[in-house]
Amino acid sequence: MDIIIRNTGQTPIYDQITRQIKGLILSGAIQEGEALPSMRALARDLRISVITTKRSYEELEREGFITTVPGKGCFVAPRNLELVRENALRQVEEHLQKAVDAARAGGISREEVEETLDILYKS
Repeated sequence: MDIIIRNTGQTPIYDQITRQIKGLILSGAIQEGEALPSMRALARDLRISVITTKRSYEELEREGFITTVPGKGCFVAPRNLELVRENALRQVEEHLQKAVDAARAGGISREEVEETLDILYKS
């Protein structure tokens, strides 16, 4: 599993791990029922604390992306992809509303916002 950790920026390491694993699950790179690396193995591979990987796995389990089987490990949970997509769309709407509010407050036109979105989406 290829996870890239960036120590620069504002995003906590556990959140980077959580987001990347979610992305791998949603893209189908990790299939339903597939085992994830153990918390210790992932921490060793990424050279981070086990506490950090534990927090990521707990977040993924709380959101229903993985299930933990005591003594066996963590596995990709069965997902209702439509529900996942709906949740992602809701989050996008919330973030876009904040962006629109900031643009209006800053006197930025809709065209400039759309152009910026196009640039960001392509990168």
